[in-house]
Amino acid sequence: MLAAERGAAANTLEAYRRDLESYAAFLQRRRRRPETAEADDLRAFLSQLAKAGMAPRTAARRLSALRQFYRFLLSEGLRGDDPSAAVDSPRQGRALPKVLSEAEVETLLTTAQSRQDAEGLRLAALVELLYATGLRVSELVGLRLAATQRDQRLLIVRGKGNKERMVPLSDAARRSLAAYLEVRDGFLPKVGGGTGARRAPSPWLFPSRGASGHITRHRVGQLLKDLARAAQVDAAKVSPHVLRHAFASHLLDHGADLRSLQKMLGHADISTTQIYTHVLNERLKSLVQTHHPLAQLPAKDVSR
Repeated sequence: MLAAERGAAANTLEAYRRDLESYAAFLQRRRRRPETAEADDLRAFLSQLAKAGMAPRTAARRLSALRQFYRFLLSEGLRGDDPSAAVDSPRQGRALPKVLSEAEVETLLTTAQSRQDAEGLRLAALVELLYATGLRVSELVGLRLAATQRDQRLLIVRGKGNKERMVPLSDAARRSLAAYLEVRDGFLPKVGGGTGARRAPSPWLFPSRGASGHITRHRVGQLLKDLARAAQVDAAKVSPHVLRHAFASHLLDHGADLRSLQKMLGHADISTTQIYTHVLNERLKSLVQTHHPLAQLPAKDVSR
């Protein structure tokens, strides 16, 4: 149903599969089955996750998968009730996304651009595209070459739910992309051996010799960590998703509106986009507390 009716991405399907398999394994130890489990079984599962140290947010995501599973069984007439409806979600605080400063992003870009070999040009294009567009890393590695050949001012992205959206490209991103395209053929996999070896064509913007045919999410993450260390930026803070967060928060800092940001990020619900307003508010609060002259004055004694 998730694949055929909702068009869920392969990564989403794999996440749901892992969640359901974990739940089924837990129930098997209790001599129960997922199709006939009750609300108490769900509560016991969540309790075990908490004892194992799982973060409330992760446990809530697993419960969300189970809710959809039981709603599916109910809608298909495979059972007459939904046991997950009686189970409360784990209490969780609202975690603010990690964000790099504009100076840190500039340092990463400058360091990437300092390398003029093929690997460096590809790295610069990856970083420029992530920061200039706010793409999810799965969307970035899944970009097809054709996506850049229509109108270079816009990038056609296929995101969650197989939905297409258009994202504008900055001049810097277009220049970096053009420089990479000059050397892209060097990353095409070779076919044949000896003197007859040739480069096989690939539909992907960032081809590789791996099974997927394109650079992987894991490899992009590795490249960013290596870049952060070379740029002397805290590598623990740098990831593809953090660059997506930086794109969003820096746009808000410079006056972008939430609706435009929602469209560019590909969020189905604007409440997801609103988390970045909290990041901005926290930054402004920190700025006032650190730099406002009144914040430096000692508190008055009001006990008298």
